Amino acid sequence: MASAFGHVALGATLGKLLLPHRRHWPYWVAAALCAALPDVDSVGYRLGVPYDSLWGHRGLTHSLLAAAVVAAVGTLLGQLARPGRRPAPGRLALLLFLATASHGLLDALTTGGLGVAFFSPWHPERHFFPFRPIRVSPISIRAFLGLKGLRVLASEARWVGLPCLLLLLLQRLARPRRLAPAEN
Repeated sequence: MASAFGHVALGATLGKLLLPHRRHWPYWVAAALCAALPDVDSVGYRLGVPYDSLWGHRGLTHSLLAAAVVAAVGTLLGQLARPGRRPAPGRLALLLFLATASHGLLDALTTGGLGVAFFSPWHPERHFFPFRPIRVSPISIRAFLGLKGLRVLASEARWVGLPCLLLLLLQRLARPRRLAPAEN
């Protein structure tokens, strides 16, 4: 898997790109959390769930179906916000879907594991992309705090962080500038 840092960075970036107004910052945080959410399945390691099962790591929680369910629930919850603070439901649903689905996409770019069950539960086969530049993250916190974790963070800085920063910079450059009032 990619680390939580890479997932959160991509989710927050998607939030800022799709809902650029500062008043929507809580949705940027929600997108960041949705991007990390599929790894809730890693609890299964402690419960004896086999890695390659439907409920195993990178199984159902990493699927496009799970992303759609998270987006639907999140969009419904988003309607509880004050009308001036909430984004259009369609845009919020798209953001939460893309943020959650981005998790599997990043994991399919990593160098380890069994692949991602994008189409689970109907097609439980697991997939990787042919290009896999991101170092797989150790699952245990102890292993992540060592040299392996530093290598993962360096890999994610290159393959996730830099593209996110580039997209945010392009968004800023494309934003129309406000003209200062003319002096009399």
